Amino acid sequence: MGTEANILEICDIYKQFGGINALNGIKLSIRENEIHAIVGENGAGKSTLIKLITGAITPTSGIIKFEGKEYGKMNPALALDMGITAIYQEFNLIPSMTVAENIFFGCEKMNKFFIDSEGMNEKTTEIFQAMGVDIDPKAQIQTLGIARQQLVEIAKAISKNVKFIIMDEPSAPLTEREIETLHKIVRQLKERHITIIYISHRLEEVFEICDRVSVFRDGCFISTKNVSDTNREQLITDMVGRKIGETYPERGGLKDEVILEVKSIVNQRLNDVSIQLRRGEILGLGGLVGAGRTELVRAIYGADRIFSGEIILHGSPVKIRKPIDALNNGIGLLPEDRKSQGLVMGMGVAGNITLAILKKLSGFFFLEFNKEKELCTKLAEDLSIKIINLESAVKNLSGGNQQKVVLAKILATKCNILIIDEPTRGIDVGAKQEIYKVMRKLADSGKSIIMISSEMSELIGMSDRIIVMCEGKITKEFYPPEYSQEAILNYASL
Repeated sequence: MGTEANILEICDIYKQFGGINALNGIKLSIRENEIHAIVGENGAGKSTLIKLITGAITPTSGIIKFEGKEYGKMNPALALDMGITAIYQEFNLIPSMTVAENIFFGCEKMNKFFIDSEGMNEKTTEIFQAMGVDIDPKAQIQTLGIARQQLVEIAKAISKNVKFIIMDEPSAPLTEREIETLHKIVRQLKERHITIIYISHRLEEVFEICDRVSVFRDGCFISTKNVSDTNREQLITDMVGRKIGETYPERGGLKDEVILEVKSIVNQRLNDVSIQLRRGEILGLGGLVGAGRTELVRAIYGADRIFSGEIILHGSPVKIRKPIDALNNGIGLLPEDRKSQGLVMGMGVAGNITLAILKKLSGFFFLEFNKEKELCTKLAEDLSIKIINLESAVKNLSGGNQQKVVLAKILATKCNILIIDEPTRGIDVGAKQEIYKVMRKLADSGKSIIMISSEMSELIGMSDRIIVMCEGKITKEFYPPEYSQEAILNYASL
């Protein structure tokens, strides 16, 4: 890789927000036709750098060089015209439009005086076939799950005549099988002489597909190394400024007491599904996207209708037809998409935590603020939520702290059964450890957790027991001595 010219150079870039340096004198070079990883904890400056390169924000000072030309600032139109595009963590899709309409939005194919919808559908199908995925180009975005929406974003980016793509956590919502497809696509892009910045919290990806890796910490550039010249432990040390021990806490012993039993659940996506959840265990649900994992927990939580079957809680059948029924029975859900389904981003931390229990904190029509403050302060301390104060807007928190706020909201309802869908999606390695410790502490205290995870190491490392699903059915139950990635994937794709 040493002989390639630099396609992008970041020269002494500073970016301030309210007097705080989000980027502090960044110097970075990206070579032509390389896959360059950028890693760092949440708040390290990665997202700010993306926005500077794509012209979404303007640097306070410094120069950007692209293909040898200097730019004091970029703008989105100029960046796109130069062949620079980005795939952000936050999707830029229109829910009510079709997949094809989103991919060609702003550059629609025309048939004389009308939009050539059929032509766009055909081209979209070709793109997906090349990616090795099967998505209906006529489907509305709002009918797709997060993983498939992510694939649409990738298709939208590669459909344009680009030469430089920034991928911000593209694999975060994907399963192991889909990550393999993504990596294949990334390699194909490199073969087409497209340069890629690849940002990921999954460090195994860095060593799987990247040529070089740069580390950011607290808005500062730390290092750039050939991937072949470093290792996972060194990257983590550079990212957090200290050494980190084992990733997963020690498992708890399996208990005998069954507190939740799902018997022969059937609905539009589930086919005769039965599971048991024991007190104080973390039960992992494994499977590919579309396997029925999320649909199962939504059925338990009352978000999806059940055609037949029953839910038994503490030995007695219960009727859960809507989420409030689940909450009243001590069942809480931490959703996969915390920002749109778990939080009110413009609201403060305390407001989010107590959102589901306002009636319990109110007397004579008014919220008792002392009670709210006492409860939220305790939960923030118990979960180690890093905030300036309880009024801090959650949109300004890191991904890990946002996840803890959602967890605090569930715990505020005094739920004993926690359903956690993708507990560490988009969270850095340090924050992941904190979430894992919190989950294990909750399990050790007697709470029971159903965890969905598409990250295989997390599923294996955190689960006391694993149930694998495929096409709406349970295909296998694993206990720790039997855990292996190959076996789980085998039963996930039957």
